[in-house]
Amino acid sequence: MGKVSPVSSKYIINTKITIEGSVDKPDVIGAVFGQTEGLLGSELELRELQRSGKIGRIEVKLETHNGKAQGYIIIPSSLDQVETAIIAAALETIERIGPCNSHVVVESIEDVRISKRNFVVSRAKDLLHNFKSHVMPDSHEMAEEVSKSVRVKEITTWGPDALPCGPSVEESDEVILVEGRADVVNLLKYGIKNAVALNGTSVPPSIADLCKEKSVTVFVDGDRGGDLIVRELQAVAEIDYVTRAPDGKELEELHMALRSRVAAAQYQPGSDGHGRRQQQPLRGRKTPDNERKEQRETRDSSPRHTSDSRTNESSSRNDSFSRLGTKERRVFKDHLFDLIGTHGAYLLDKDSQILGKIPLSELESTMHDVSDVTSVVIDGVITTDLVKIAERNKVQYLVATESKAKSNRVKLVTQKDLE
Repeated sequence: MGKVSPVSSKYIINTKITIEGSVDKPDVIGAVFGQTEGLLGSELELRELQRSGKIGRIEVKLETHNGKAQGYIIIPSSLDQVETAIIAAALETIERIGPCNSHVVVESIEDVRISKRNFVVSRAKDLLHNFKSHVMPDSHEMAEEVSKSVRVKEITTWGPDALPCGPSVEESDEVILVEGRADVVNLLKYGIKNAVALNGTSVPPSIADLCKEKSVTVFVDGDRGGDLIVRELQAVAEIDYVTRAPDGKELEELHMALRSRVAAAQYQPGSDGHGRRQQQPLRGRKTPDNERKEQRETRDSSPRHTSDSRTNESSSRNDSFSRLGTKERRVFKDHLFDLIGTHGAYLLDKDSQILGKIPLSELESTMHDVSDVTSVVIDGVITTDLVKIAERNKVQYLVATESKAKSNRVKLVTQKDLE
């Protein structure tokens, strides 16, 4: 007897059957063929349709409880919608199976192509995600990778102690003191070429002489080793600025901390409001040059204070950041830091898990294909076009280094809002 394979079936008729007695599967199949014979005409005769492959093998599932049988009749069909519906309706005319009364009800006609289509969409998403994660970088990313490699090779040594350093220490008016060679390499990746490594908590005598000649920023990890280095430098040298990572973090993760360095004279004991322990006030140089430098710092810092006040006013008008939980702030901040210099974007779900990382140029096309995107973190500026993309895709949070747009439907979060 011919049958239709599951591959060629277009529809499946799902029928529930209740029998007032105990019967076997052959009894049910016999009743299906026998009681529909001649009912629909020769063109829709079940036996002929099955021989020609338009109706597939009839499956029967039965269970017997307390002398009564219940189960399902499943019939695959490659007929069109109308003919399939007629066959399904004909099944409900079955009143007896074997010697027992029966009641047959068609529960559904399932379109097999819908489930196939859903599989195709789901599989296409997986394939696209894997393709994006292994896609060849664009020319800008390739150029940036090559540039970073060249910068790292520029590492050299300075002074009688042969301390690892960047190539611009001698000609630069400012230097950055870091803990080890790895920190110098990390700063070179980002184009900072005036760093010198101390190679431990013991400060070499040559560093004290260097601090007299140049403006010095101390950049240390947020651990006990960083505390010891700052304390040792306070005792033997004159430093101008200090910046450090939050407790438990390392300099390799926080090159952006250099942007928030603070003059030594401005440090106060206790917390700085961002979870970082402050250093004791460092000793400054009481010379005319130092006084001029402090005056210059005061003038330079004024616009920043004005900008900060404007930012605070803007934050008070938009409370989207205030509703951010501690976990969300930390996750957004970590992801934003991770993206610096990559010209990419992270797509996050409602649990702040990364769905994928993509180039900014492919953000719009990818978001059309990926569902469940709740937040987008980008290495760049929030523009009106990005806001429109986020609104179309019902994104809740758009996180970036800064914003030049507004939105009533998407919460715009910038780097300053996360500090």
